Amino acid sequence: MESHEWRERTEEGTRYYRGNYHGDRWTILVTTMKRDPVWERVEKPTEEIWRALRDVVWRKYQRKRGPWERIVDLDKMLGDEPTPRPH
Repeated sequence: MESHEWRERTEEGTRYYRGNYHGDRWTILVTTMKRDPVWERVEKPTEEIWRALRDVVWRKYQRKRGPWERIVDLDKMLGDEPTPRPH
């Protein structure tokens, strides 16, 4: 299983996200607690959440910390033309 985390600052406070990839499926979780978090599953993630996850995965790929296939999967889910693999 792969996990990718990021945070978003809102007027209510910081919201933490986690995208898990397991068995060819993505699961998005969210919490507002940094210590001892209780993660809640996001049943219908918005396009904004998917794009934020894609950005996190892209940055990891650039540092050789993730496979190119995850970026292609996310681009397809978003309806974008898959980015050509950089050499």
